[in-house]
Amino acid sequence: MRWWLVGAGLWLLLALAVSDIQARNNPPGHGCGLHREKRRRTGSGKQCLYQGLTMFDQAMWSPTSCVTCLCTGGQVVCEEVSCPTMHCYFPFTPVGECCPICMESGPHNSVTQERICREEEEEQLRKKKEAKKKRRKKKEEQVQKQRRLVKERGAEQQPQRRKLEKDEEQWWTQTEETERKRREEEEARRWKDAMERQAREMERELEEERRRQEENLRRRLQAVTEEEQKQLEEEFKERAEEVDEWMEKVREEEEEIRGDVFQSPPKEPDQSTTSRFGPPAETEDEMMELEEEEGERVENRHGLPPGCGISDVTVTCDGLKLAHFPPLSIAELKSLSLEDNNISSIPAESFNGIPNLEWINLSKNQLSSAAIDPKAFTGLKLLRRLYLNGNLLEVVPNNLPSTLQELKISENKLRGVDENSFRDLSNLVILELEGNLLSEGNVDPRAFAPLIQLSYLRLGRNYFRTVPQGLPPSLLELYLENNLIEEISEAVFNQTENLNVVSLSHNRLDETSIAPMAWIDHRNLESIDLSHNQLFLVPSYLPRSLVNLLLVGNHIERIPAFVFAHMDPGLEYLYLSYNKLDEDGIEPESFFGSYGSMVELCLDHNQLVTVPSGISEMSNLHFLRLNNNKIRRVPEESICDPDKDGDPNLVVLRLENNYIDSKTISPTAFSCVHATSSVILKPQKTK
Repeated sequence: MRWWLVGAGLWLLLALAVSDIQARNNPPGHGCGLHREKRRRTGSGKQCLYQGLTMFDQAMWSPTSCVTCLCTGGQVVCEEVSCPTMHCYFPFTPVGECCPICMESGPHNSVTQERICREEEEEQLRKKKEAKKKRRKKKEEQVQKQRRLVKERGAEQQPQRRKLEKDEEQWWTQTEETERKRREEEEARRWKDAMERQAREMERELEEERRRQEENLRRRLQAVTEEEQKQLEEEFKERAEEVDEWMEKVREEEEEIRGDVFQSPPKEPDQSTTSRFGPPAETEDEMMELEEEEGERVENRHGLPPGCGISDVTVTCDGLKLAHFPPLSIAELKSLSLEDNNISSIPAESFNGIPNLEWINLSKNQLSSAAIDPKAFTGLKLLRRLYLNGNLLEVVPNNLPSTLQELKISENKLRGVDENSFRDLSNLVILELEGNLLSEGNVDPRAFAPLIQLSYLRLGRNYFRTVPQGLPPSLLELYLENNLIEEISEAVFNQTENLNVVSLSHNRLDETSIAPMAWIDHRNLESIDLSHNQLFLVPSYLPRSLVNLLLVGNHIERIPAFVFAHMDPGLEYLYLSYNKLDEDGIEPESFFGSYGSMVELCLDHNQLVTVPSGISEMSNLHFLRLNNNKIRRVPEESICDPDKDGDPNLVVLRLENNYIDSKTISPTAFSCVHATSSVILKPQKTK
């Protein structure tokens, strides 16, 4: 039995030696390794039973030349050698071996085998590359096809996109045109009202001036008449004395001739003579000639340029193309207007002859900062209003009188305001610096400190990115429209608790750039204008005292619920025209807190499909604008509550340019409107 085991071991060693030789002939990486298959047979305990023979544990044997078995743990494990494919001309299988080997002395040695394996690998790499090229080409074809489809779709959608862009451009053009017309109409209305007031004032002043001139003329004529009457009386007395002397001589001569005393009655004076000395006729032509002569004497006496008008204590020389300041000498003059001329300098002695001026208008001239003498205004101790709009000033003039209450330097070239610009102007109430080159970088925060009575400040059309610092506590109205303001910080209005009006239209604000505590606690702030900014929501944390809110021309899509609920007594005027509100943007609680206070609500030029909820609960609403939306129907209780008692509250209701069919409107839908004529329904859109 032992010899048999020794033989089996020798066979196993021989098989391993053959495997080593084959491994050397077939290096790793060429796909030329051995593959073994395992077979298991089970026995009892640690002994194995194989073909009726009992094998001890760890016993090894080779039943065939290519199979080696091992007994381990009561199981027979057999391994069968699988022979690799040979690439040689003279394969040789040694005795006792199951796999052939290549002869070293054959025509093709291991180098040839390596070359064949390398060629196989190269072939596989080539096939892989070809497959990769095919996949890449297919992918490129797919990409090209996709691009072609996108291009075709783009070409198909381009007319529609152009149409949409054109429609959008037309809409914006119409919107801007409508807004421009509205502003022009509003400006024209204000201008008309101002002109009517000015015309009435001028008519009143002209009437007073006419009366004064008539009175002066009457007095002058009366004075002239009395003086001439005295002269006539004296001349008459002299003529009478001459006549008496002549009559005396005649009587003496007659007495000498006739010898008696001849007394004849004195002759009556000639009527032509007496008529010559009568009072002059006060005809209209003579009065006008006297007035013209008086005006020429006044102009010559006071040094007024030709074309100037004088009325009591006012001189007006507007639009006369004057190149120099006129040398006036009218001590009692109170108002002087030299607007729209070509005056380029103000010498120090310009106001010496008119020291009591209270109002000076030098707007629309060619004044520069260097051409105004520092002492030009120092002698005007009563000056209250000074207008320098539309000039070429780069700095605020020096040494302005401390009595100034109103100063206007708009539409100039101011490049900065320093700490001393408004020194000693403690009585200034109105300051206008619009249309200059001012920004937070060139306006000193201490510049406004001396203005302890300033109430009205205009800084529009400048280059501010933030609200200026150091605003006086007395300020009531602040106008910062048409700037570049991007942020309202939390502390910017801390010192201006008396603010009543703030205008920030045409800036770059959005709802996230307004600090929550910026103005919510202001108890006097009643009007805020945030029109034409970049708002997408109605801002939260608005002042509690707010009455008037303008949000026209933004991108507002939503009015958050309860955004007005904290206001006391409540919002009265809300302008949301020209935004992007739709039926989802207004919630049932959006107007909560303003039901009893809202007077005017403008939601025109939006994208509303239905009448917003909550409007019928606004008991004090007078003006409602829902025109230029997409509203198709007006439910019975959407605007008016038929069950509500009391007088109608709506004065104007605008619903034109929607898609409303008037036949579908309930008879009681407008029961809260004063008159049927107050409802504007025409025209309506058809598509």
